Amino acid sequence: MTGLVESLNISSSPYINAAISVLAFVVVAKIADLFVDKVLRRFSSFTKTEIDDIIIDLIHYPIFLTIILIGLINAVLYLNPPQKIIYYSNGLLYTVITLIWTITIIRISRLIVKHTINRVSDVTGLGRDIIPLVENIAKIAIMIASLTVILSYWKINITPVIASAGIAGAAVALAAKDTIANFIGGVSVFIDKPFKIGDYIVLDGGERGEVVAIGLRSTRIKTRDDILIAIPNAIVANTKIINESAPVPRFRVRIPVSVAYGSDIDLVEKTLLDISLENKNVLDSPAPRVRFREFGDSSLRFELLCWAREPAVRGLTIHEINSSIYRKFRETGIRIPFPQRDVHIYREGSSGNRLEQ
Repeated sequence: MTGLVESLNISSSPYINAAISVLAFVVVAKIADLFVDKVLRRFSSFTKTEIDDIIIDLIHYPIFLTIILIGLINAVLYLNPPQKIIYYSNGLLYTVITLIWTITIIRISRLIVKHTINRVSDVTGLGRDIIPLVENIAKIAIMIASLTVILSYWKINITPVIASAGIAGAAVALAAKDTIANFIGGVSVFIDKPFKIGDYIVLDGGERGEVVAIGLRSTRIKTRDDILIAIPNAIVANTKIINESAPVPRFRVRIPVSVAYGSDIDLVEKTLLDISLENKNVLDSPAPRVRFREFGDSSLRFELLCWAREPAVRGLTIHEINSSIYRKFRETGIRIPFPQRDVHIYREGSSGNRLEQ
């Protein structure tokens, strides 16, 4: 700043030098204004989003006013006033500059928050109704930072203020520890993305449902009974959750089938494969398969493995395939056994033990 003052010191009158300084900074401000309005706006036209154009509109006048105010600070130095005047004038002008940029940054943060939440809400289900909450949090943080900077201009010791804020923050944190834990859990869910809206998940307690909303405090799922379950995000972040829709949306269906001893196992396998391929919810790839699992006490135990197109149709697919198996087995003569026991009765006679069955 001192070098700039000396370079513009072209007159013996400090008032003329101050006026020239202000005029020079007005010219610089106008050049910067034209640069922002013409050059930066031209570059922003090549992007697909409109957010950069809006940001240029928001910083357009703050840059212009900041340069002029710096010119006024510079002009005061030409007048060579007492240090007390310089202290108050610089403090006032720097405070005005800080307030201008505080308002500008708050507007930009509001724009970015709204734009970001609107973009991710369709994927994560983050409700747009939390936009005011996030905007207020950002606004408070910016205002605290701005207040700290202004106090430093006026050489006010901010250590007691920071200490008081720390104590108050600790008290609030203890009082709202569950809320803070849920908030941090919600942030971890957004970052880690273990599931998204529309996924079918199974909770550690066995509840199964579709994710319908992911908020900052809780995640909500709707069960097949149309019951809405809200799970605090602190629990979501620290428990085992099975995502049936990831990494691919298809869902494997296992259907155990038992047939009587003496059945044609090749016919059983072909019948089960035909039934699965005829079902509209079963995918052709990966192909369905049949596995002969074991020799049971009263039956030969098979298992039909096929892939449904999505977890939502799991129950319907199992119902339709089981119904088809029952009908087809009756048509082809494949018998579905029930548990059987052979009972042998021994009676004592004169000639010894006699067996009756």
